[in-house]
Amino acid sequence: MATRHNRLMPVDENLNTRVRDALAAHAGISEKRMMGGQCFFLNGNMLCGARRHNDGVGRFMFRVGKANERKALKDPTAETVIHGTRKLGGFVHVEEGACDDVALQRWLKLCLEHAAALPAKD
Repeated sequence: MATRHNRLMPVDENLNTRVRDALAAHAGISEKRMMGGQCFFLNGNMLCGARRHNDGVGRFMFRVGKANERKALKDPTAETVIHGTRKLGGFVHVEEGACDDVALQRWLKLCLEHAAALPAKD
C-alpha cells in the first residue's frame, strides 16, 4: 500500500538516537539532514532516515534496494515510500511503534547489506 507523508514536523532526535546507537559499531557512517528528516549513510550511500510527520507518527525510512523491495513489502509493518508525487523505488517506511530494537536491527542489516554492495561515494 502506497502512503503519503509530506507534511513534516521538526526532526525527531529520539528516532535519530535509536538509529545512531544501532549503527554505532559500523565504520563509514555519516549523517545529513535531507528529505525532511535526518538521513544516515554508509560510505556516502544512503542507508535510512528518520522523522516525525505532522500526523504525530515517527517513521523510519529504510533503503533496502530495488532487488529487496518486494520482499520487504511483504512485512506488514512496511509501506512504500512516496516523496512528493513519486514512488521511491527500493525504499520502505516503518512506523516507530512497529520497529522495536530487534526489528530496527533487522531492517538496518538489510540496508547495510544493500549499501555495502554499492561503490563508495565521496
